[in-house]
Amino acid sequence: MQKQYFDVIIIGGGLAGLCSAIHLSKHDLKVLLIEKNSYPKHKVCGEYISNEVLPYLNYLGFNPFDFGAKRISKFELTTHNNKKIEANLPLGGFGMSRYEMDFQLYQLALKYGVSVEQDTVVDVAFKNDEFQVETKSNTIFTSKIAIGAFGKRSNLDVKFKRDFIRKKSPYLGVKIHVSGNFPEDKVALHNFKGGYCGVSKVENNHINLCYITSYDAFKKHKDIESFQGEVVFKNSALKHIFQHTDTVFENPLTISQISFETKNPVENHILMCGDSAGMIHPLCGNGMGMAIRSAKIVSDGIVEFLNEDTKSRSQLEISYTKTWRKTFAFRLKIGHAIAYLFRQDWLAPKLLVLLRVFPFLVPQIIRMTHGKLMKMP
Repeated sequence: MQKQYFDVIIIGGGLAGLCSAIHLSKHDLKVLLIEKNSYPKHKVCGEYISNEVLPYLNYLGFNPFDFGAKRISKFELTTHNNKKIEANLPLGGFGMSRYEMDFQLYQLALKYGVSVEQDTVVDVAFKNDEFQVETKSNTIFTSKIAIGAFGKRSNLDVKFKRDFIRKKSPYLGVKIHVSGNFPEDKVALHNFKGGYCGVSKVENNHINLCYITSYDAFKKHKDIESFQGEVVFKNSALKHIFQHTDTVFENPLTISQISFETKNPVENHILMCGDSAGMIHPLCGNGMGMAIRSAKIVSDGIVEFLNEDTKSRSQLEISYTKTWRKTFAFRLKIGHAIAYLFRQDWLAPKLLVLLRVFPFLVPQIIRMTHGKLMKMP
């Protein structure tokens, strides 16, 4: 059984893991990133990112527009009974597939000297003030710090007996890419009974269609096609998009057991980052931005802890938890509330009428689920 030592081991190579790896390597730390999948890979994701994170991405050396990302400045919302409202996004954002974005960040991480292992972590033990990370290939890596960036659900969540993993989640996510006509500068959110679908363009002029629904709504139908035909297409905007575009994917991507339960930012001394620390409802459209922003929070804390030697481990953990919650807790609370209201089929059309009467509320609601432009030194 081999043993190798690193300053930081990051478990999971999504947006949070990759951005953390790049950030830490820029500070001359020896970083190992362990990711079970190879790059590039499509993931079930809304693929809209708030511009709030652009200064940080530029600091990392990454410009999404170099790889075809679409600039987005407009927002559209429709209800299941086909009422519509439009607004300008306060900060704006961009559309880019996880397939392309993760791959380009991975290439950048390699350029900065990050060690990347394609493997599955089966256990993490904290002993004598260091971590021992064991993988499926029977390798043990040791480090001073461990970051958990393994996404929405993982075998490690079960291993650590995290509270949220014990609760069965009722949500199912479905995603496809299609080609056809859709405004490059718009992100749309189309509500249907039991769920909602996000629509935006990404690189290669592909359109990302990603919807989330409940099992209760889905299980009444024999398959995805019948569910879409009998439920999703009741929203005329969605029906038009699905029926007037060509499918790029051979089959839709799906993910189940999506949990929006509260999570702890620190578990067993592991600093949780991205979806491992908490997920905002896709209705709010900012999960990718949150993952990227959380990478900066955790990386800043680790750099100070390792390089300046002014904090104990407990101080690092307390400080990270406090900063994470200060940054994201209100967003998550508002996200829960908005998602709950729009799940009430009778209420959603009435809410849209209210927003039409008071249109200034739309950008205010968007601001509450998004952060301000990140400030970089």
